[in-house]
Amino acid sequence: MVGRRRAWWFTTAVTFRDRDGRTVQWSSRRHRKLGSRLLRQPGHREHLLWAPHRVSWWIGVLFILGSACFVVAPLPPYLAWVGASADGVTFFVGSLFFTTAAALQWLETINADRGPRAPSAVRVRLVRWEPARIDWWSSGLQLLGTLFFNATTFRALTTATTSPSYDKVVWRPDALGSLCFLVSGYLAYLEVSGRPLARPPRSLEGAIVSVNLFGCVAFAASAVAGFVLPATSADLDQRVANATTCLGAAAFLVGAALLLREGMAGGQPPRQPA
Repeated sequence: MVGRRRAWWFTTAVTFRDRDGRTVQWSSRRHRKLGSRLLRQPGHREHLLWAPHRVSWWIGVLFILGSACFVVAPLPPYLAWVGASADGVTFFVGSLFFTTAAALQWLETINADRGPRAPSAVRVRLVRWEPARIDWWSSGLQLLGTLFFNATTFRALTTATTSPSYDKVVWRPDALGSLCFLVSGYLAYLEVSGRPLARPPRSLEGAIVSVNLFGCVAFAASAVAGFVLPATSADLDQRVANATTCLGAAAFLVGAALLLREGMAGGQPPRQPA
């Protein structure tokens, strides 16, 4: 090994020399996206808009669908067109798309090799304990956040803002989900940037983690603005809550579309050290 890049106690990149003496770069994100066992299916032609054999394609498509639901649902014209009940269902369906995509991303993460020297396992895993990996935390927290969004959007279908329990059963899981997304998004950003205050490289993966982190910040702002004041039974600022939800979802949609392009890179993961 020639060098190692760390973010806190997480290893995010390693430089090593192979048997031929060539310098090879290994990075956590690139290896996960191109080296997960769920991606090793040779013999398929790669297409941007149709690649159902690849889990990364499904992740991108499902995040696009979920994001689209969260883009349109906060818009007043959409609410006026479909009504409050259908609008709430749109949020809930979008959260289900998010959860399915996040679950696939979790599987993608835990089925990638642990590091540049780790042997490739054959069996696909559903659960794995790897707290030393930054992507394990990022994908796990994202999945947890989507489950909170499932809860908040489902309870919102039958709980009015005037209900005394609204903040507890609707706003609280929304806030927890937004917090999980914010931490997850920052860890994904840190995985690529390499340092807490560093900018990510001007690359496709740098653009993906940056736009997704922006979306996480917008969702967090929406959660704050969506707190219902007990004295008035009204949101702290409903217009801000709707605008930041829409803005954050639009950012996630862009990030998901970029995931489709990233998956087109195909090929093999970085070479392993001797």
